[in-house]
Amino acid sequence: MAARRSASRTRSRSGWARLADEDLLDLRLCDLDLSIEGTSLETRLARLHDELKRRGLRFRPYVWLSTDWFTPDRATGFAIPFYLAHPRLQRLEHKIMREVEGGTQDWCMRIMRHEAGHALDNAYRLHWKKKWREVFGRFSEKYESSYTPDPTSREYVQNLPFWYSQSHPAEDWAETFAVWVQPGNRWRRRYEGWPALRKLEFVDELMQEIRNKPMSVRTRAKDEPLREVKMTLRDYYERKRQHYEDESTPAFDGQLLRLFRVRENGHRRTTAVSFFRRHRRRLVRHVSSTTGQSAYIVDHVIVEMARRGRTLRLEMRNSEQDTLLDAGILLTSLTMQFLYGGHPRYHR
Repeated sequence: MAARRSASRTRSRSGWARLADEDLLDLRLCDLDLSIEGTSLETRLARLHDELKRRGLRFRPYVWLSTDWFTPDRATGFAIPFYLAHPRLQRLEHKIMREVEGGTQDWCMRIMRHEAGHALDNAYRLHWKKKWREVFGRFSEKYESSYTPDPTSREYVQNLPFWYSQSHPAEDWAETFAVWVQPGNRWRRRYEGWPALRKLEFVDELMQEIRNKPMSVRTRAKDEPLREVKMTLRDYYERKRQHYEDESTPAFDGQLLRLFRVRENGHRRTTAVSFFRRHRRRLVRHVSSTTGQSAYIVDHVIVEMARRGRTLRLEMRNSEQDTLLDAGILLTSLTMQFLYGGHPRYHR
């Protein structure tokens, strides 16, 4: 009953949900008056807390709405992107960014477990432990703007896309914790024979050690809470798109521009994003079978191609069949570049 009343209050506060996109974009984030209460996020957080409880942990991270997923240094909670608190904002996010990070229950829970790992680390100062450094590396290692993953490595677990555990020791820890805490994840069997199993076993031992201990750090500090973010949704998305542009490389763009062209006003050709969406499965199956690379790897390269196509506003140059043939060749080339070149950091 309480949940229904909360949902009703949320709907009454969101008259802006009926606005057209152009009008909605002029609203400030702080004026959206969003809440986690009464949304699917509340249910997923309850599920996360239950998972922690089942593992015998006393720790419960606090959360708040902000502009992105992140766990500030020394915080024992984490931020959740505001658009996940309302279906209208999720639709806008998808329309502009072509995806909603954490938009499905599985994806959202994977990120929540990851961020809970960061918050838990802060709460107990785990990375200060000598054994932690021996297993994961130095927490103080500099964060680089990009990293070069090795998809064939068995030194790391797999939770978030793009082999994110390889990007930094802190992310390796958070990803390993996320796999350890996930219900039904038979990690001993899944990672049998992998060097990553040693990390999971260390997490298991460490959690046994701290489960009944009080936290070393207690804080409710929140970075960039939504009520303090004065920028408009329009500014938010301009900055977000600029971030993607800054992460791209001229060589990557140049290869895409051989296959597609920049859309001009009045043109009605199929966009690159629509093309990749329509032929995604076919291209993955073809390139994976001819190159021997895993479908998982090839699929992520297509996602990157589609993202850049969206940002550059690309459309098809030639016929569907010719484009499909050339796209297979290009995807094969970019897959190899992806395997042996840098990949932009996308998450924290």
